[in-house]
Amino acid sequence: MKQFVTCAAVAGMILGAAFGQIEKSKLMTKNAQSPGAETSATIGGKQLWIYYHAPSVKGRHVFGGEGALQPDDSIWRAGADYATVLHTSADLDIRGLAVPAGDYSLYIFLDKGKWQLIVNKKTGQWGIKQDGSTTDEPADELGRTALTVAKPPSPVETLKIALSSTGGNKGKLQIDWENVSASVPFTVK
Repeated sequence: MKQFVTCAAVAGMILGAAFGQIEKSKLMTKNAQSPGAETSATIGGKQLWIYYHAPSVKGRHVFGGEGALQPDDSIWRAGADYATVLHTSADLDIRGLAVPAGDYSLYIFLDKGKWQLIVNKKTGQWGIKQDGSTTDEPADELGRTALTVAKPPSPVETLKIALSSTGGNKGKLQIDWENVSASVPFTVK
């Protein structure tokens, strides 16, 4: 039995390496202010998940206008600590952006209410540099696509990211925090 368990563990590591799936445990931090969170969905028989760190508003002005924690025309790491990670076991079409099966970091370009989801080919990087600038590098971007931005029914204290099925092979990515609700539809190929 012990040999079987050892063989299974080694096989799991080999398969994980072969498919390039990031280890979520490497993204976890002990930051109680922005605890790790995960959302997942099975859509069209394929598994998708997002791992992120969920900060809280705590009386701060987060988005939009003068004095915002995350100012307009900046790139946000879509969470705290490590850049938010998307894993998909299938190719996706995210509102016209072709995303092959694999692991990606997600960022958001905050363009004065015309937000764009950025899918970055690198994973495992801290979300911001020491000087506060983003770790998103245009050369590492797979691409960008528009998010639909709205106001939630009531303020959202703790960042919430959700993946959901909308029927068949279609789904939705939803991001809610403070006074913003941003979403984008996608199709599993």
